[in-house]
Amino acid sequence: MRVVISGVAGVGKSTVLEIVSKGTQYDVVNYGTLMFEMARELNLVQNRDELRKLAIDTQINLQKKASSAIGKMDNVIIDTHMAIRSPKGYLPGLPEWVVRELRVSMFFLLEADSRLIRSRRMKDPTRHRDNETEEEISEHQSVNRYYAVAYSVFTGATVNFVVNPEGTPDFAANKIIKELKKG
Repeated sequence: MRVVISGVAGVGKSTVLEIVSKGTQYDVVNYGTLMFEMARELNLVQNRDELRKLAIDTQINLQKKASSAIGKMDNVIIDTHMAIRSPKGYLPGLPEWVVRELRVSMFFLLEADSRLIRSRRMKDPTRHRDNETEEEISEHQSVNRYYAVAYSVFTGATVNFVVNPEGTPDFAANKIIKELKKG
């Protein structure tokens, strides 16, 4: 089974995924990291945050290569984004050809208060993110919901919305683990 766990940058996805990974038999594959490694091999980017600034056609080609690789894996949680905010607008993180290749069974969308997300981003010196306002973060989370539901139409997969409150990643992780065990 292939499962997608998504959320905007700073929602606490990495922390929650670490707990979920330990509590299940699933491996975690980061879609963006796979795309970054492919782009870096082609000398297209220096850091992961430059991916979303590449030409749309280039991003699409990288998405196709990454989805082909992940589509051959089983019992995997795909850590990715529903929507990518680019300079030209929102780009689907999982366009139709990607979700069909991945054959996803379940989508989980991790969410948190936009003020909390902004605060987490400001404290993370390891990334080169744009300085989004709370309103922009809130909009991005809403767009993620729309995209998740649209992806479900193509796959027949369920969509689960999971809140990640401050200081309690176990709460969100346990909700995901419970749903994964139901299969």
